[in-house]
Amino acid sequence: MGDKSNTETARVGVYVDGFNLYYGLKRLSGRRDLWLDLAAMARDLLRPGQRLELVTYFTTLVRGDPTSVERQRAYLAALKAHGADVVLGRFQEQLRRCRKCGATWRSYEEKKTDAAIASAMVADVALSAIDVVMLVSADSDLCAAVEKIREIDVLRGTKTRVVAAFPPGKSSDGQRRCSDAWFPIGAAVVRRSQFPDVVSGPGDAVYHRPPHWN
Repeated sequence: MGDKSNTETARVGVYVDGFNLYYGLKRLSGRRDLWLDLAAMARDLLRPGQRLELVTYFTTLVRGDPTSVERQRAYLAALKAHGADVVLGRFQEQLRRCRKCGATWRSYEEKKTDAAIASAMVADVALSAIDVVMLVSADSDLCAAVEKIREIDVLRGTKTRVVAAFPPGKSSDGQRRCSDAWFPIGAAVVRRSQFPDVVSGPGDAVYHRPPHWN
C-alpha cells in the first residue's frame, strides 16, 4: 500500500496538545478565543480530499481555584458534545529548592500528556484508523512518536502524512523537520471556530460560555 490515490478520501486524525494550544490562544487574544470548537477548527483546516475522522484533546484538570475548575469542566463538556474525545493527564507535586538560599516550596508539573498524545498517534496509525496525523502542538518532544510512525510505514509499505499545526504564536524547528508539512493556525480560523455562547449537550444539558472568557 502507498499514498492515498487522488480518488480516495484520506482520513485525518487531529491530536491537540491542550496546554500548548491554551497558551497560544492566550497570547493571541487573552481569554477572548478560549471557547474554541476544536472539531470546527479541524474541519476548517482540512484540505480537499480529506475527511475528519477523529479529534482528541489532551489536557490536565486545573487545580486550586474552583471557578477555574468550573470553566474548564464546562469547556470539556462542550468539546465532548461536539464530537471531540478528551484524554486527561495529571499534575504531579514536586518539592523545589532555591540553590542560593536553600528555601523550598511545592510546585506542580503536568505529567503524562505528551506520552498520551504519542501513544494515541502511534496506536491509531498502527491500527490503520487514520491516513493523516494533524498534530496541534509546538512540542518537539513529540517528534519521537513521528519517528515511530515512520517505522510502522516502512514495515507496512504505507505512507502516513504528518502535519504540524502550530498554535498561534508558537513554532518548533524539530516539528518542522520531522513533519511532512507544517503551518501556523491563524487568528481568522480561531475566530471562525468559536462555539456559540450556549452549547447543547446530551439530554437537557447546556454549557455556557464562561463570562470570564468574554
